[in-house]
Amino acid sequence: MAGVTTAPYRTLCRRFGNEMAYDDATPAPGDATTASGGLYVNQMITARALIEGHKKMMHSAEFADGETPRSIQLYGTDPYWIGEGVKKLVSEGKVDHIDMNLGCPVAKITRHGGGSALPWRHALLRDIVRAMVSNAEGVPVTLKFRIGIDDDHITMLDTGKIAEDEGAAAIALHARTAEQAYSGTARWETIGELKSHISSIPVLGNGDIWEASDAIAMMEQTGCDGVVVGRGCLGRPWLFRELTQGLSGSDITPAPSLHGVIKIMVTHLDLLTEWLGNDRGTRDFRKHTSWYLKGFPVGGKFRKDISMMSSREEMLDLLGTLEDIEFPPEAARLTRGHSHGPRKVALPHGWLETRDDPTPPGVLASAFSSGG
Repeated sequence: MAGVTTAPYRTLCRRFGNEMAYDDATPAPGDATTASGGLYVNQMITARALIEGHKKMMHSAEFADGETPRSIQLYGTDPYWIGEGVKKLVSEGKVDHIDMNLGCPVAKITRHGGGSALPWRHALLRDIVRAMVSNAEGVPVTLKFRIGIDDDHITMLDTGKIAEDEGAAAIALHARTAEQAYSGTARWETIGELKSHISSIPVLGNGDIWEASDAIAMMEQTGCDGVVVGRGCLGRPWLFRELTQGLSGSDITPAPSLHGVIKIMVTHLDLLTEWLGNDRGTRDFRKHTSWYLKGFPVGGKFRKDISMMSSREEMLDLLGTLEDIEFPPEAARLTRGHSHGPRKVALPHGWLETRDDPTPPGVLASAFSSGG
């Protein structure tokens, strides 16, 4: 979710978690910071970049004024740098929650022992979790990970137990292997298996949460304590309103019509340009347009034109040509974001033969990337 869960988008998702009306393009004062409808996690940052003050990474780690709780995802492969990164975040009072990314299947990360490759080295993982928790000074530390590298190298039960033993506050399982990447169907039964293996901390489920009914079904089928949403919210910040309503047993408000979606798009763009400036904010918003319009019959040329728009005015002119239609029911379940896989996982030489080695794999594993 790098480049997506910026402060502006978290603000928008939080408003829907607080049941903002779909036609309300002018948010009520203070509703951007209220803690409700879930936990909205900042983008992933690498521990070493945090310590070295990497300018772009530091900007990614910023929160909206008054945002609470301040939740961030940390990444790294060396217990020292991870520990120092946690210490810096906590000592400077910058966070209320830290999550560890152990789910990224991207080749340039896994081939250096990072992301979803790291849990295979269980001794190294234990050192990393211990360094995080010992430096967190009571700030909750959680871990998000996958089933394993592939079906022959399952790590989820060991990873969950290490997290529990070392004092993590909760764990989350993306119910796919690294080899699956984002393909196929999430294997929810593995979430239930992990839940039955862990006794003292919450277990959250992740994978194929496209609608509130999915979250309810996952919790009923697996016994998990909550759900983690990733790709399902791309272009659909109102999903958090649906989740809040569905999980509380309330009636679910229908998805917005196309004109309602357009109003949300304008609000999102305005938040981004306020955060990044007009040019950067407009360029950053382009990738969101295809997600917002997913499933609407607007045509390929229109999608291309709006993905290249260069100003708020140009976007409004383009969107102003569209007639209002109801949100297509099937659009909620259309895949958003990553869909690649399955594919062989890139690993360091000899990685699978040396599981007990606690030696960090090196600085190249701290490349600036994300996934999970």
